[in-house]
Amino acid sequence: MADLSRNINGSSRQGSSSEPLILICNDDGIFAPGIKALAEVAGEFGKTFVVAPDSQQSAVGHAITVTVPLRARSFQIDKDFYGQAVTGTPADCVKLAHDKLMPRYPDLVVSGINHGSNAAINILYSGTVSAATEGTILGYPSIAVSCTEFDEDADLSGSKEAARRVIKFALEKGLPPGVTLNLNAPGGPLK
Repeated sequence: MADLSRNINGSSRQGSSSEPLILICNDDGIFAPGIKALAEVAGEFGKTFVVAPDSQQSAVGHAITVTVPLRARSFQIDKDFYGQAVTGTPADCVKLAHDKLMPRYPDLVVSGINHGSNAAINILYSGTVSAATEGTILGYPSIAVSCTEFDEDADLSGSKEAARRVIKFALEKGLPPGVTLNLNAPGGPLK
């Protein structure tokens, strides 16, 4: 596996491990079913660290908070899902995770699973894509994952499988600097 645990300045935080550390974020909020599904998939490849908005933040684009302090609170949502809820945007979450919350720099940033397609012009508005883009700006391989269905009860199995394949690839082969991958999969299983 490539050494991807470096920030934009090329320095790494102490406490690195051979097990990949994957930062998980989204724009639908910490209680959305998609982020739990994504954390489960990412957990197959390493340790996950979830930092997400404390409320719905869809369509905020790459906004960051500059006029009020950001707050982060730990949440144990169920026995298997733990995360940090932030009073800001998806880009804020990635910045705060990078600067203050994570025990070391992540090997990969993955955002989603978003409910609704993030393609064409929607990419500019997407908080999901912007969280991944912020990861790329900070120097990490980054991926955004979306299910094209908006229904919160949508079958995310195809999105999970697409994420599984691309996470594996990114951890094994790396991504070119400055590249953010944006995945969109239909609801239901991949065919």
